Amino acid sequence: MVVLFVLIALAAIGLLTGVHWYVWRRLVRDTTARGGWARRTGTAAAFALPLISVGALVAGRAGAPFPLQRALAWPGYLWLALLLYLTLALLAGEAVRPLLGAWLGRHEKSADVRSTGGPAAAAGPAAAPSGAPATASAPVGAAARNADGATTAPAGAAGGLPAALADNSAPAAAATPNGAGTAVASGSVKAGDATGEAVTAAADGVVTATAGGTGAAVADGGANAVANGAVKGVEGPAEGATGEAGVGGVVGSEGAGPAPSRRLFVARAVAVGATAVAAGTVGYGTYTVLRGPRVKRITVPLAKLPRGAHGFRIAVVSDIHLGPILGRAHTRRVVETVNRTNPDLVAVVGDLVDGSVADLGPAAEPLRALSARHGSYFVTGNHEYYSGADEWVDRVRELGLRPLENERTELPGFDLAGVNDVAGESEGHGPDFGKALGDRDRSRASVLLAHQPVVIHDAVKAGVDLQLSGHTHGGQLWPGTYVAELANPTAAGLERYGDTQLYVTRGAGAWGPPVRVGAPPDVTVVELASTRA
Repeated sequence: MVVLFVLIALAAIGLLTGVHWYVWRRLVRDTTARGGWARRTGTAAAFALPLISVGALVAGRAGAPFPLQRALAWPGYLWLALLLYLTLALLAGEAVRPLLGAWLGRHEKSADVRSTGGPAAAAGPAAAPSGAPATASAPVGAAARNADGATTAPAGAAGGLPAALADNSAPAAAATPNGAGTAVASGSVKAGDATGEAVTAAADGVVTATAGGTGAAVADGGANAVANGAVKGVEGPAEGATGEAGVGGVVGSEGAGPAPSRRLFVARAVAVGATAVAAGTVGYGTYTVLRGPRVKRITVPLAKLPRGAHGFRIAVVSDIHLGPILGRAHTRRVVETVNRTNPDLVAVVGDLVDGSVADLGPAAEPLRALSARHGSYFVTGNHEYYSGADEWVDRVRELGLRPLENERTELPGFDLAGVNDVAGESEGHGPDFGKALGDRDRSRASVLLAHQPVVIHDAVKAGVDLQLSGHTHGGQLWPGTYVAELANPTAAGLERYGDTQLYVTRGAGAWGPPVRVGAPPDVTVVELASTRA
């Protein structure tokens, strides 16, 4: 058993480590410059946040002071929820990346064609005006020569790039006798006028003369180099050609402002979109919990229920989860919601707390105000056994609720029974259906309070008509809803198992992150209906 626990723990740690690395890579490494403050800040957060989350998870059971538990809980648990939706959004973004990159590529290609005068200019060399010497395409690594046979502009560079691009500098093209520009890279040249002009070397190797006397050499995703001054028959140095190295290449040049590469733009766009989606989802999910549960109503017909009990209303409350985040104010909201339904009976079906009576006793105090014609009842959940079940059973009794510890009480029209949670088996206080239901009159309708739905098969054997449960939270955080459905016979709602019906509420609070997505909290009013009415 210990070996299995260790293996599961190692698998969980490995999974969390991998997920954090993936999120860091996409949000930090791919979008920031190496050595920059943004990279350093993001990396520090990638280490600190998981440590805070682990601290939030273990602080309560380790007996940490309650103020420390509260300080760790908010950032630690919220980060876990945010991590889930960041991961899902970034994974969805993997499908968007190639589509966005392709769209940008087509847009840039279209812009290049327009800037070179149309498809004809981009397709091949342009004819020189009358009186200007013919220009030629210079292969990479070769030098262009003027009419005197002198070399005028180097064209070769390491890696197959023009020399003007190899060291982030762009020498101006030398003028021929009539001032026409000469290509410095493999491509075609559009001649200038007799006064001499600078040239622009584009990423596709097409060189065109500009009218402003300034030429720019641009590498694909690389540096922007600006040649200052008109060409006057000699090579001119490129000024302002230094660029700032970033993810995917050089991202900017002095005097020209930032010019992110296509890859960097796509990475940042996906990161911003994923962060916005994740933050919005977690924000709304937090609001859903903090505003309090909503009332849900269902009608359950029972064949054995007499006419006199027709319409009997049970307010079912589960999984309030008082703790370092949800406290006294949350209890008050739940109690007010229950009392507004004017129930005949209140059933609190476990997981009331996540902490000791010493820490959370004041937070549970508003339960004293619960009001129902036939009283309020309580059964333990698994979290009570993590928090001192015996002390909490005594505490809820002081607050006016009646604990049903494997016992039964007779109410007008039906029997109400309750069993301990299965987590109590390790302490010798597990569910005992024989003790709770063994000697009852089976001609009477019976309603069972049991925290976990998994005991439904025992309830069927005991002849229970209706079992009321919680525990699942309905999955709490989508897509955890699918996990809850796999792990429980019923994740939420009403289902029938033989002659027994099972209703599972999503609960009124939240465990861990105070967030619910796709599984809103509820207080369910179950109205019993007699088939004889």
